Amino acid sequence: MNVTTPIPDMPMPTKHPPFVSGKVGVLIVNLGTPEATDYWSMRRYLKEFLSDRRVIEVPRAIWGPILQIILLRRPAAKGRDYAAIWNDERDEGPLKTVTRSQSEKLAAALADMTPAVVVDWAMRYGLPPIAERVAALQAAACDRILVIPLYPQYCAATTATVCDKLFDALKAMRWQPTVRIAAPWHDDPAYIGALARSMRESLAKLDFEPEVVLASFHGIPQDYFDKGDPYYCQCAKTTRLLREALGWEEDRLRMTFQSRFGRGEWLKPYTAETVQELAQSGVKRLAVVTPGFVADCLETLEEIGVENAGYFKEAGGEQFAALPCLNDGADGMAAIEAVARRELMGWAR
Repeated sequence: MNVTTPIPDMPMPTKHPPFVSGKVGVLIVNLGTPEATDYWSMRRYLKEFLSDRRVIEVPRAIWGPILQIILLRRPAAKGRDYAAIWNDERDEGPLKTVTRSQSEKLAAALADMTPAVVVDWAMRYGLPPIAERVAALQAAACDRILVIPLYPQYCAATTATVCDKLFDALKAMRWQPTVRIAAPWHDDPAYIGALARSMRESLAKLDFEPEVVLASFHGIPQDYFDKGDPYYCQCAKTTRLLREALGWEEDRLRMTFQSRFGRGEWLKPYTAETVQELAQSGVKRLAVVTPGFVADCLETLEEIGVENAGYFKEAGGEQFAALPCLNDGADGMAAIEAVARRELMGWAR
């Protein structure tokens, strides 16, 4: 393997601006979380998120007035949802707690690499922002930075918007670091293996055996898929490979999509409707796993663990389990480390 090493120390010209270089940075990036659960904190977060043209592709002339109505009504309700899962000890959302820990554990795992690898973390929406952490990595002597969007399946509304924000930061820099964006890892053996091991462990802890397990992914509008977004196909491949790794039949592990927003058609089948239909058809024991999320958050803890559990039981189901995400456990870190080492090839070893 060819690894570029920093230029040996040499005398600097008189009055040369100070600089440091020679290290490699790794920046993991997740979606984000509000800074608090009060109305104004939620409003700031929702405004940033819902103003992203990658997330909402509706023309601004139409979307602008709708957004203002949403920002009047939605912050209070979402604040209550976040309060139910809030990390009170650290006064932050669980996504921030887990992402920070993933960064720290990844740094420890990559400590054997040469040249030195510096690991940091950022959020696409909220704090800490991508531009700030890119600048911090450069200040820490990183002239090469690998960015890992924490989305195993590529989607324009997730991975691409991370890249957009990264490139915005680079446009403001005179000396830009060389950057790489990690490829999606929806079919990476390390990721599939981690999911299978984590699921087996979680299922073994239940006091019941699910008749069906749903692999629920965050949804996107059907129109985005029709325009060429590969997200659906990558989710389907993840589900198929996970099913094969577990040795299950197709009916035992089914793919669905959650978090529908608005009245338009989104990717189907919808998780909420499937949960209700399964209960109405006589299924009494159900579990849901969320392979597209690498850390537990509002969509897994509240939407699946509370909202969809309620739908299932209201429709006649009896036992429901929301299986935990990979988070910062050994399996989850093994998957992220595998992605990092793969993408660092040629830069560090």
